[in-house]
Amino acid sequence: MQKTREYNFDGLVGPTHNYAGLSFGNVASSSNIKSASNPKEAALQGLAKMHALAQRGFAQALLPPQDRPNFKLLRQLGFTGTNAQMIEAAARTSPVLLACAYSASSMWTANAATVSPSADTADGRTHFTVANLNNKLHRSIEHSQTERALRAIFHDEKHFAVHQALPATPAFGDEGAANHTRLCAEHGAAGVELFVYGRSEFDASIVGPKKFPARQTLEASQAVARLHGLQDARTVFVQQNPHTIDQGVFHNDVIAVGSGNVLFYHQEAFVDEAASIEKCRIAMQQVGAELNPIRVATAQVVVADAVSSYLFNSQLLAKPNGKMALLVPQECSENAAVAAYLKDLVSSTGAIDELLSFELRQSMRNGGGPACLRLRVALTEQQANAMHQGVIFTEALYKRLVTWVESHYRDTLFPDDMADPALAIEVQTALNELSGILNLPNLYEY
Repeated sequence: MQKTREYNFDGLVGPTHNYAGLSFGNVASSSNIKSASNPKEAALQGLAKMHALAQRGFAQALLPPQDRPNFKLLRQLGFTGTNAQMIEAAARTSPVLLACAYSASSMWTANAATVSPSADTADGRTHFTVANLNNKLHRSIEHSQTERALRAIFHDEKHFAVHQALPATPAFGDEGAANHTRLCAEHGAAGVELFVYGRSEFDASIVGPKKFPARQTLEASQAVARLHGLQDARTVFVQQNPHTIDQGVFHNDVIAVGSGNVLFYHQEAFVDEAASIEKCRIAMQQVGAELNPIRVATAQVVVADAVSSYLFNSQLLAKPNGKMALLVPQECSENAAVAAYLKDLVSSTGAIDELLSFELRQSMRNGGGPACLRLRVALTEQQANAMHQGVIFTEALYKRLVTWVESHYRDTLFPDDMADPALAIEVQTALNELSGILNLPNLYEY
């Protein structure tokens, strides 16, 4: 078994980070609609988290922001003329479409793709399936640039396989790693891949939510498992609780998170809690590992508090001592029930013995916490050396990116500011410079 490390690929927040409220079903996104955002602060908060983890010795990398505004989308929707003319016409006749074209939601790289490491796949390569994100217009435009970025970074086909997004139909709604968890004894060993879906397109017996959309389908999850060549005995499919989705839990990573052999989850996360946990336990036995489920009861933390604090949208980080640190947003300390629960959790003798709290308020106000901001990729030493090195987070890269952000990002951005063509020029200037910093020169070509 080769030495393997788990890399967190965090999304670098883009210059157009704003609160347009485009994501129905995401309570935080809807609650802050049309308020002022601070793109500079958002990017610096994300970089600070990456820097802190890298300094702790965790393997850290990043995915770049996407080209915005997406003029290809505007042209597809019938806007014509120069870039400035398209912006002016969209702002005047359909501001929501302009907001979609400007969306910075690719910062949440948990939705970029589903990843299966080489220890799990039939051909011994690390597989990526780009998420189609077809439930929301502003997210559905991401997959082509995501695929371009992943192919640029993981370009060596000896080690990596990057699959294009699934068909963009309701039957194959796919939201990436936000509904996927890998459980294992250690990263280099064979593991269990847990797929959580909200509904089925073809099985009428599976009852979905009534208020908010279920974004992940069973059929999409099954297709990804086939593409990656996963073994049936080590692959688990469970349904997310539809009543929990209707309380604002739009992805599984808002109500559960797993790493190693630990599954940290809420009592109301799954349709059949006992059966779901038992499926994971049996699958873990197939790889010679024992599941360690950490259950948060409703009596301890109600779903509404879990959603408002993003308790489960946290990062589980394996430490050299065999224990885990839990990285949570600062909002967890501001919720009395959640803060009390976490205090008891880290003081117990369980798997999680340390709490790391980060200020990510800019992202949180748009409905994305620490887990939304990162895509986990387990890589052997050979694979890590084979990927594009320019995105690996170092002290030198951190300093360059801070200077870049401070030079190019605005302190305040209202949705109405997107009507100004000068913003598009600012963004394109910034991203062209970023291509040079990351040594990805063709990243923003359509």
